[in-house]
Amino acid sequence: MRLDEVPESGNVEDRRGMGGGGGFRGFAMRPGGLGIGGALVLLVLSYLFGIDPMSLLSPNGSVDTGQPTTSVPTGVPASDPVARFASKVLADTENTWTEIFARSGQQYVKPTLVLYSDSVDSACGLSSSASGPFYCPNDQKVYLDLSFFQELDRRFGAPGDFAQAYVIAHEVGHHVQNLAGALSSGAGLTRRGANAQSVRQELQADCLAGVWGYSAARRGILEAGDAEEGLNAAAAIGDDRLQRASQGHVVCL
Repeated sequence: MRLDEVPESGNVEDRRGMGGGGGFRGFAMRPGGLGIGGALVLLVLSYLFGIDPMSLLSPNGSVDTGQPTTSVPTGVPASDPVARFASKVLADTENTWTEIFARSGQQYVKPTLVLYSDSVDSACGLSSSASGPFYCPNDQKVYLDLSFFQELDRRFGAPGDFAQAYVIAHEVGHHVQNLAGALSSGAGLTRRGANAQSVRQELQADCLAGVWGYSAARRGILEAGDAEEGLNAAAAIGDDRLQRASQGHVVCL
């Protein structure tokens, strides 16, 4: 792929090395005071952190542990070519879908790409990298462990940069489905019906990834052999195959 002239996206969170669990999030104080339970919490916190219990109360009535608030870094390091590649691919999908939505008088809401390692906590729950990249409609974010790109080549036999780009474009396809109201959890359906619906949604996400791929080809971004890489990746890493390989069964969305 020719991405030298493509700028990076501004919608990337780099959570690598942060782990899947969340840190201490504080406690809300009731208008009438802490109560017995809240007082016990303060005492425990003061013992653990070795600080004055009264100093844990902030002026707005919440508990302050004295710990700095953890912020999620945005963007990716310039010295990380793989992360920069993912950011550029995301940016190109943003440009493509922004233009397509604009043709019908609609605004494309850009998703966020979250880079993580090993496991991650999303609005859809805690997930392991073993289950592969995924899209969470609850927070409109695409989650990707970049080590999956190595798995593409070594484990699934789908090498190449366009195969990697296809993975991102496929998950962005789920985001497009979500914006269009075509992404359903399958609630209320039978197991068989939910499975059939999941298959249809995955195939449609492949189609939407192909829409971006066609646009990239017309703009001269693709190189010889890239289309074959994408088709190979689509056949090798369907969500059903990844789930069956990692957990022995397929989870219907």
